[in-house]
Amino acid sequence: MTDFHFIRPAVLLLIPVSVWLWLLWRKQSDPLRGWRQQIDRELLAALTVGQSGTGTVPQWLLLAMWITAVVAAAGPTWELEPSPFADDVAPLMIVLKADVSMDTPDPQPSRMERATLKIADIAAAREGLPLGLIAYAGSAHLVLPPTRDTQIVGQMAAEVSPDIMPVPGDRLDMALQKAQQIISDGGQGGSILIVADTIETADSDLAAARQTVRAPLQILSVNSPDSDQRQNVEAIASTLNATVQPLQVDDSDVATIISQAASAPVAREGREGSRWQESGYWLVPVVALLLLTTFRREERGDS
Repeated sequence: MTDFHFIRPAVLLLIPVSVWLWLLWRKQSDPLRGWRQQIDRELLAALTVGQSGTGTVPQWLLLAMWITAVVAAAGPTWELEPSPFADDVAPLMIVLKADVSMDTPDPQPSRMERATLKIADIAAAREGLPLGLIAYAGSAHLVLPPTRDTQIVGQMAAEVSPDIMPVPGDRLDMALQKAQQIISDGGQGGSILIVADTIETADSDLAAARQTVRAPLQILSVNSPDSDQRQNVEAIASTLNATVQPLQVDDSDVATIISQAASAPVAREGREGSRWQESGYWLVPVVALLLLTTFRREERGDS
C-alpha cells in the first residue's frame, strides 16, 4: 500500500463541490425554510411535529454516495497491471566459483563436478524460466545472461573450470556486482545464487559489494559437512545477509533453492508500457448500496 495513489487526482476536487451542492440542495429542499425566517428557532422546533431525525440519515447517505463516487472516479490504485509482453518470473543468476580450490576431491569426485551437477539439476527444475550464469575466480565473467533455454546453462556450467579462468583468486564481490548489474538492466528483479566451496574475498570488499547488491542472495555450500570451509561460508553469509544451503546427496537442496528463487520479487515499475491497475470499481457496490438507501417508498391511500 506504499504505492497507493490516485490515477486522476484532479477528480478529487469535486469533493468540496459535492459538499457545497449537497448543502445547497438540503437548504432548498427544507420544507420549513420560509418559516425559519419568520419564527424563532426554539418555537419552531416546538411547533414542528415529525421533523427531528426524519430524513436526516438518507440525506447524509446521499452525500456519502456522491463522495464515494468521486473517489471511485479518481481511480484509486496501488499496483501496476501486468504487461502481456513482460516476463512475470524473476530471473535467477548463478554465480559459480571457478578457482583451484574447487578441484579439491572432497566431496568426490571434486567440488567443481558436484557444483556443475547441481547447476544442471537447477536448470532442469527451472526449465523455461530465466536462468543466467557468471563464473569467477580472481575476476568475474558473464557466461550467459538470463535465458529461458536453461539446458544450455547446465551445459555451459559443465565447461567452466579453473583452467579457463584468466586470474586466480576469489573476487566474489566483483561477481556479485556484475550479477546485480545484469538483473538491474533486465528490469525484472531477480535473485542471485552463489555456488562456492569457500569465500576468501576481503570483508571490506564484500561489505562494499553488498551495499550495491539489492537482490536476495543464496549460497550453495559445495563442501563436506562439518568442515572448516562450511563454517567459513556460514560466517560470510551473515555479512552478505544470505541464506546458506548445504550440499545434499538428494535433490532437497535444489528444491529449497528453487523455492526461494520463486519468491524473489518481480520488478514491475519502470517497464515501458506498464499502467497502474484501476481499482475504483471496488467502490461501485458501495455506491449502489448507498443509492438504494435514498429511495423512498411511495404510500398510496385507499380510494
